Amino acid sequence: MLVKVFGSAVYGVDAITITIEVDTPGGLPGYFIVGLPDSAVKESVDRILSAINNSGHERPRAKMVVNMAPADIKKAGAAYDLPIAIGFLAATEQLPTEQLHEYVMMGELSLDGSLRPIKGALPIAIQTRAEKYKGLFVPKENAREAALVNNLDVYGVENINEVVDFFRGQSDLKPLKVNTREEFFDSQNFFDVDFNDVKGQENVKRALEIAAAGGHNAILIGPPGAGKTMLAKRLPTILPPLTLQEALETTKIHSVAGKLPGNTSLVAQRPFRSPHHTISDAALVGGGGMPQPGEISLAHNGVLFLDELPEFKRTVLEVMRQPMEERKVNISRARLSIEFPASFMLIASMNP
Repeated sequence: MLVKVFGSAVYGVDAITITIEVDTPGGLPGYFIVGLPDSAVKESVDRILSAINNSGHERPRAKMVVNMAPADIKKAGAAYDLPIAIGFLAATEQLPTEQLHEYVMMGELSLDGSLRPIKGALPIAIQTRAEKYKGLFVPKENAREAALVNNLDVYGVENINEVVDFFRGQSDLKPLKVNTREEFFDSQNFFDVDFNDVKGQENVKRALEIAAAGGHNAILIGPPGAGKTMLAKRLPTILPPLTLQEALETTKIHSVAGKLPGNTSLVAQRPFRSPHHTISDAALVGGGGMPQPGEISLAHNGVLFLDELPEFKRTVLEVMRQPMEERKVNISRARLSIEFPASFMLIASMNP
């Protein structure tokens, strides 16, 4: 029996819908995953089979072929566990298939069938709505973040059985509703520090106020202990508040990088990033085999603070020139090219 389930792959700060086809063509029992999966996807079979078994369902004992399309896009990570597991159950007729084409689902399975959180829930939800799917299943920890996207039914589930019961019509699972504007305004203006804390230093404060008003970069030069780092940390508190659009942009980047704070679903304050001077080029501007956003993208719409500027490697400082001019960074690999936004204020400090 051939069934189709839908998942999603995150590239840059956007998502692409992935069709997961599961077929039982007959033959000796075995499990085959094709469609350019990485090792994390290939080794997921044993995890999925244990999760199915420990959740009280029958372990598939047939030849199972899983095709992840489009086949020219690399599929990475363990978040495809849930759609593949649902595909296994549907292909072995343990689950009705009528509604499967209306939903996208992502989640990493534990051996007991419970779901672990994933990265990139917000861009996945945005793409799911754009392609007019009815709903999205994500782990419960990601549900509030995904539910920021309106006109989409987002279901936060704790284990695979909740999804199975939903498709069997045996569940009273309700979509999570979040008032995005209310969430945004409730999260604003809660700073641990404040520019008002700084006593004296009137000339430096005046310079930083002008920089904040115009979005200018600045360098602070002074002896150790003069208050350079303290002033820089408090700069975001006098920047204009994020707009809702800027907050969603910033949240997408932090979601993809897995850097969202655990107690919030929306980045409502301007980010402040302060990388150590031993940072590499790729960690600063982004990169890797599957490119991830770097510190300059995590500082998008906020402040990037480089403490002890002369200690940074020359190559690291050189790669920042183009992103600072263009307010974005393009990362090219043999198979793909990804663009990350990087519109930030650069504040640097150094000893004389």
